[in-house]
Amino acid sequence: MGTVVTGEGVELEVDAATVLPRAVACLLDYLIYIGTYVLCLVLALALQLDGSATGALTIALGALCLVLAPALVEALSRGRSLGRLAMGLRIVRDDGGSIRLRHALIRSVTALLEIIVTFGTLAILAALFNERGKRLGDLLAGTYALRERRRAYVPAVLHVPGHLRAWAELADLGRVPDRLGARISRFSRLTAGMSPAARTTMASALATEVHVHVAPSPPAGTSAEDFLAAVIAERRSRDFARLSAQHERAAAIGQRLHRLPHS
Repeated sequence: MGTVVTGEGVELEVDAATVLPRAVACLLDYLIYIGTYVLCLVLALALQLDGSATGALTIALGALCLVLAPALVEALSRGRSLGRLAMGLRIVRDDGGSIRLRHALIRSVTALLEIIVTFGTLAILAALFNERGKRLGDLLAGTYALRERRRAYVPAVLHVPGHLRAWAELADLGRVPDRLGARISRFSRLTAGMSPAARTTMASALATEVHVHVAPSPPAGTSAEDFLAAVIAERRSRDFARLSAQHERAAAIGQRLHRLPHS
């Protein structure tokens, strides 16, 4: 998981694809492209042309099926292909935007060397040493593979522990940064799959960060996980109450305006 900054200065969280799904998608795509090339070549040889014409036709078919066709498919489908659709992937620019024909052509031309000539070895080596799994074509074109298909999001349901309810109702939680709150929510979703030692260490580190923004401190002896759960659950309840009140006020104003004479 990483972030990109768009041209408008908006920071987005993205999920770059790993090497394995990219390799499977590439294999599916090039099975189609190479199969089409071989079929066209067999049909061309059936014409029984002379040697020079056959050589020229072979090169032209190779350029059409292995360079131009992949580039057109990527450009017209906004970074997708049959293999990527099967694996839930998409090629995007470094700023998260859709690729253009020039990006697709650069990727397609470099694919001749790093995928076809070296049987994908060069592409895999380059992707293994890049944090976004970029191959050489991606580095030259300024693109990367984005994973579009994700598992369904299951929100974490947290409640204020009973012994902390009185404290949570009076505590000042408004200074807790949104990013820190998001990290706590992410931690609460991942606790089931963490080892006890890692879970305790992470909870203690987050609780130390939250203590700076909360007043007064929780009662003595409160565990880190109970403290984090109380903070997140109480912030959620307060945000829900605030937004509900705003919605009710807006609805009341709308009804009042609707009743006023418009002449």
